[in-house]
Amino acid sequence: MKIQYALSFALGTAMCLGLPGPAPAQNPDTKATQPDKMTKPEKMSSGKKSKMEAGSSLSAADAKFAHEAALGGMAEVEMGKVAVQKASNEKVKQFGQRMIDDHTKAGDELKTLAAKKSITLPTELDAKDKAMVDKMSGMSGAAFDKAYMRDMVKDHHKDIAEFQKEAGNGSDQDLKGWASATLPTLQEHLRLAQEASAAVNGKEAMSPKQ
Repeated sequence: MKIQYALSFALGTAMCLGLPGPAPAQNPDTKATQPDKMTKPEKMSSGKKSKMEAGSSLSAADAKFAHEAALGGMAEVEMGKVAVQKASNEKVKQFGQRMIDDHTKAGDELKTLAAKKSITLPTELDAKDKAMVDKMSGMSGAAFDKAYMRDMVKDHHKDIAEFQKEAGNGSDQDLKGWASATLPTLQEHLRLAQEASAAVNGKEAMSPKQ
């Protein structure tokens, strides 16, 4: 009995003394690997954030103007294409071609400027402009001439006001310069639109509210 008790006691003591050995060896290794795994994602995340923050240099107001100017210019080009095909009055056809030529040129200039400012401009018409193009495409002759020129007079009054605002109050000097340089062309468009409106609608089309 004494021998068995002694052997049991010796084995129990050996087991107790042997177990703590492996445990401390695992804990330092586990803790040591944790900081590396945590710091790598943090460094990558901060790097991506700084890249995004270094994007567009335009203010919100300037970026909005550029976006709307791009949409408006594309709409003028598409409507001009319809006018060349559908109009019956020669002045209206000529005006439509002028819209294609001038707004394509202005749009290309704006795209170049946007690339320098790291902003993305729309590349297709919005739903409202698409609906207008579709509507006008379904018209022809005198009915088209009247509706198209009425819209062109109205649109160019609005365009001129927006470009004047940007030219006077914009924050970005390059965009302000483009708006200022484009204004005379828009003012010429308004004059031509009013003349074409007079040809197809008479005095009613000459009203600024039309």
